Amino acid sequence: MGIYLLIALLGTICGFFSGLLGIGGGIIMAPLLLYVPPLLGFESLSMHTVAGLTIVQGLGACISGVIVHKRFNTVSGQLALWMGATIFIAALIGGAGSEYASQHVLLLIFGMLALLAAILMLKPSVKEKKTPVVSELSFSLWRAVLTAGSVGVLGGMVGQGGSFILIPLMTSFVRIPTRIAIGSNLAIVLLSTTAGFLGKTVTGQIEWLLAIPIVLTVVPATQIGGVLSHRVPVVKLQKILGVLIALAAVHIMISAFWG
Repeated sequence: MGIYLLIALLGTICGFFSGLLGIGGGIIMAPLLLYVPPLLGFESLSMHTVAGLTIVQGLGACISGVIVHKRFNTVSGQLALWMGATIFIAALIGGAGSEYASQHVLLLIFGMLALLAAILMLKPSVKEKKTPVVSELSFSLWRAVLTAGSVGVLGGMVGQGGSFILIPLMTSFVRIPTRIAIGSNLAIVLLSTTAGFLGKTVTGQIEWLLAIPIVLTVVPATQIGGVLSHRVPVVKLQKILGVLIALAAVHIMISAFWG
């Protein structure tokens, strides 16, 4: 029973940050599932189990997050359609081509890209409207497709979702207001997350008994985080996301050197 309560707690934490920051949550959930249980005296979860539980968490967070951010009118359907379809196709291409490149080099490049994304989030930003109007959003289509394609190919090659990198690139390169970038990001990665979920379900890679507490906690926690996201100043959201991405970048680069 103890492990189920612990996983429920971890799902709550991860779901909250997913809703708050508009990320799928894999960069939080996977390390928590790997390191917290043994620290508290429980048996370690295998990478196979962790990957299955993480995709369940990601799907729940994406669906719940899209619903709550859409309620605040910060989800751009057009942005989600173009970038979502692009990153899905690009990730398939990257995954297929991963055998032809060194994983250590690719992880290092991916980590450096994440570090750049963190710097973009932490640097002083141009003042934005408190509540941007999504219906008035205009953006460069080629910039959006290039951003999603680049992250998708590299992410597919190293086995990382990379959705946490999209928000900084959307705000700095595609020039999307932060709140719309946060709201739309979960919609962008929903397609690829659903595909990953179906793939793991069909091949029996999900421990459903352990997944139940995640489903029960991540959905409401994401709703709470999403509501709070629209009450927290944009600058603070940028700083929190920047720190989180920087930690992920360090973890990825350590993996590149030490596996």
